[in-house]
Amino acid sequence: MNPAEEYILNQPEPFRSMLLHMQLIIEMTIKEVDLKYKYRIPFFYIEGKPFCYLNQSKDYIDVGFWNATHLTKNLEYMTTAGRKMMKSLRYTSLEAIDDTILIEVLEESYLVHKMKRNKK
Repeated sequence: MNPAEEYILNQPEPFRSMLLHMQLIIEMTIKEVDLKYKYRIPFFYIEGKPFCYLNQSKDYIDVGFWNATHLTKNLEYMTTAGRKMMKSLRYTSLEAIDDTILIEVLEESYLVHKMKRNKK
């Protein structure tokens, strides 16, 4: 078991179930992600570049997106929480996770990631 998986499994409920659910959605939607443990949280990478992360805080979980300044859809569901470059979807319960919105944001973020990679 890698440290990112260990982090997820060691979280108390309901956060463990939320994290497992989000991990499954991310890995099923973006097949080429690689789950790593960076900055003391689970971080998903594509071809060695940061893509998104899962961060459990006091009473919520953020799914943070690395290239969020270029996202245009579902912005009304995202928070910047004082950050300039990052945006995240924030959830307080398993029931609050809207899989459709999460998948749409993942897919758009993946397209942004690919466009940035192709510009180099």
